[in-house]
Amino acid sequence: MAVQELKLTTLNPNQISVEAFTEKLLGILNGGALALMLSIGHRTGLLDTMARLPPSTSEDIAAAAGLNERYVREWLGAMVTGRIVDFDYIAGTYQLPPEHAALLTRAAFPNNLAVTMQFMPLLAAVEEPIIECFRRGGGIHYSAFPRFHEVMAEESAQTVLAALLDSILPLAPGLIEKLRDGSKVLDIGCGRGRALILLAENFPQSSFTGYDFSEETIAAANAEAESKGLTNVRFKVRDVATLDELGRYDLVTAFDAIHDQAQPARVLRNIANALHENGTFLMQDIAGSSLLHQNLDHPVGPFSYTISCLHCMTVSLALGGAGLGTMWGEETARQMLAEAGFGNVEVKQLPHDFINYYYIVNKG
Repeated sequence: MAVQELKLTTLNPNQISVEAFTEKLLGILNGGALALMLSIGHRTGLLDTMARLPPSTSEDIAAAAGLNERYVREWLGAMVTGRIVDFDYIAGTYQLPPEHAALLTRAAFPNNLAVTMQFMPLLAAVEEPIIECFRRGGGIHYSAFPRFHEVMAEESAQTVLAALLDSILPLAPGLIEKLRDGSKVLDIGCGRGRALILLAENFPQSSFTGYDFSEETIAAANAEAESKGLTNVRFKVRDVATLDELGRYDLVTAFDAIHDQAQPARVLRNIANALHENGTFLMQDIAGSSLLHQNLDHPVGPFSYTISCLHCMTVSLALGGAGLGTMWGEETARQMLAEAGFGNVEVKQLPHDFINYYYIVNKG
């Protein structure tokens, strides 16, 4: 009886539900397409150009952006049908409404969501090797993502740099005063080093060290520090799973870096050992629960699990790692921090940043 009921349900689905799900799927299809086109609009400068122009023809927009008109016109077709750009079909002119420009242009920093759209084509580029991973296991190395560090640096500039001095540092009581007096600071997975460079500029009495295993990003970080004439910051290529510096630092930071480590538990233990007795660990990581059902209403849940599957989890597995994944969640983070030897853990969020948690962790 149960089998028969299942068969009938399968063959005769609720038509209203089918229609609603069809509409949802078409929305997904169009949304994915628009994400690709918004990424192009950001990278080519089209969105920035249109924000400065009055209602203009495709020829005028292309000329102002220094681009090919035929491609610009087809891009505008996606933007108009996606209700992102307004179109006056009588005058033949296009306009990016100021309300949309407020979320899609470089002038909108730190609220430019076109930056985040770049992840879509970046992740789609590894679909074929990811499918092989589904069949055979293993993972894809960082080298398969040539623009990932570039896009992450742009994204982090909005979530971290824009709020670092005025919002993030004050989450840890007394931290700013310690940095003014002179502290030793280590940043784990520093990428292109923009956070440390900002700190080094504002706290000249403190010394700053950044570690990352990407030679490309460390070279970029050192070049920028040198161009600014900074002598209190240094960047080195290093696998932090091998970190063996004991009691050296007053502050260790990790901005969106722990969950994609090959050996996150070891890295957290190394961080605990690297801090002196009264040191602080400031960790920014993705907001969410370790329990899937608790993430059903997560504002970027599908995106977070997708970027985990196609990047964060797989780069860890490529190194024979734990494959912790983007959505390791607060519960797992708290457990791992405790197992690493940390004492009190506070988890905070900032009004501007619904994507991340900020963990304020004390050594003792």
